[in-house]
Amino acid sequence: LDHRKVVAPYVRLCCTLEGEKGDKVSKYDLRFTQPNVESIPTAALHAIEHLLAHHIREHIDGVIDLSPMGCRTGFYLSLWGEKSVEEVRDALVLSLQDVMKAEEVPAANAIQCGNYRDLSLSGAKEYTSKILSEGISTSIYGEDR
Repeated sequence: LDHRKVVAPYVRLCCTLEGEKGDKVSKYDLRFTQPNVESIPTAALHAIEHLLAHHIREHIDGVIDLSPMGCRTGFYLSLWGEKSVEEVRDALVLSLQDVMKAEEVPAANAIQCGNYRDLSLSGAKEYTSKILSEGISTSIYGEDR
């Protein structure tokens, strides 16, 4: 993946792995901002992580994990089985719409979060609004926007 050529925001299938017993796990790149151009501030990214981890499970089955990218340009989503990028994108859009309606960040406390003071609901909504307004492509080059 040439990070200089992609056009965010997009959803792409990174890989599907098959276990010894035929179990499949698929990993998706949920890219929110343009690599090497813009990154999401930590507190906003952290809040989006909490909110998406909560809401995406309501819109798509088989969620194993939602992990922020170290570069702070998006997330990795791991799912049991194989889903189309369109199905993942649609679940992501619904989840981001839920983020926009949120009045608090789930698990924003010392018991459930290792850095609960570093969360920004307003920052999460700012970036979520931007992503939704740009539209999320299922092509890494943004051809279907």
